[in-house]
Amino acid sequence: MKNLLDIKNWIFDLDNTLYSGQTKVFSEVDKKMSTFISKKMNVDLIKAKEIQKKYFYESGTTLSGLMKHDGIDPHEFLEFVHDIDISWLPKDLLLREELTKIKEKKYIFTNGSHAHVENVTKQLGIDDLFDGVFDIVDANFVPKPHIDPYQKIIKKFNLNPKQSILIEDIAHNLEQAKNLGMKTCWLENDEAFAKKDADKPYIDYKIKNLPSFLQKINILKVA
Repeated sequence: MKNLLDIKNWIFDLDNTLYSGQTKVFSEVDKKMSTFISKKMNVDLIKAKEIQKKYFYESGTTLSGLMKHDGIDPHEFLEFVHDIDISWLPKDLLLREELTKIKEKKYIFTNGSHAHVENVTKQLGIDDLFDGVFDIVDANFVPKPHIDPYQKIIKKFNLNPKQSILIEDIAHNLEQAKNLGMKTCWLENDEAFAKKDADKPYIDYKIKNLPSFLQKINILKVA
């Protein structure tokens, strides 16, 4: 872990990373996606879910598939699916404490929208701690794991990849980060899609808990 002491840019995925996947926040978004497809295509929710998952696995995001095959307005989709009530999500005081101790730059890199980032980070109590957000609109709707958004976030924030780390819950989203020179960290989970490729050599670190991991880094810094 000592080679992380030179990291100047801490890049975090949002969903199931800055909050635990066990909170089921993303399940709320998932339900809204099914509802959106059901209404737009006039199909029942079971069929809508099939379409949703097919597009997700084929295109990286459900939205990419909807844009490619059905001409869906991405802004309409994002506004609808991210309009969720997560007032029940508790503040994460430990995460806030450890993020505050990291004096280097901190960014969020998500396939979601700015509005979703704002909603989630406000609920967690960490919305004031980041130096920038790169969302799916910034990526021109090309999602991770395509290489384009990784190149774009590097350019947007003038990042040196060799001084950067990406922390993600989806293992294969780390491949392009590693190819570009970043350190990579996978937040372990049991979701089949997310843990596929978790044994690949492009993953530098595997962690079970984000605040605990950051706490260990912060302790090393003052040791």
